[in-house]
Amino acid sequence: MTSEKTNTVDADLVSILRCPLTRSALRPEGDFLVAEVGGLRYPVREGIPVMLIEEAQLPEGIESLDAFKTRFAAQIPPRP
Repeated sequence: MTSEKTNTVDADLVSILRCPLTRSALRPEGDFLVAEVGGLRYPVREGIPVMLIEEAQLPEGIESLDAFKTRFAAQIPPRP
């Protein structure tokens, strides 16, 4: 029995996951799930998506989470 660790996430799971900030769909890209709105990159560690905003990598050209929120404010749904 081999214990291979992979960063592949089941396609059915990816289809129901959403970015916790923008609530947009995600697409697999290497070792990340990337939000369609804004491009936040959530890491996948040992096959498990880490869906914490604080763990997400910011898109190029955005220096902070506050700057991201300002830039994409119109596309971030209000919290209930």
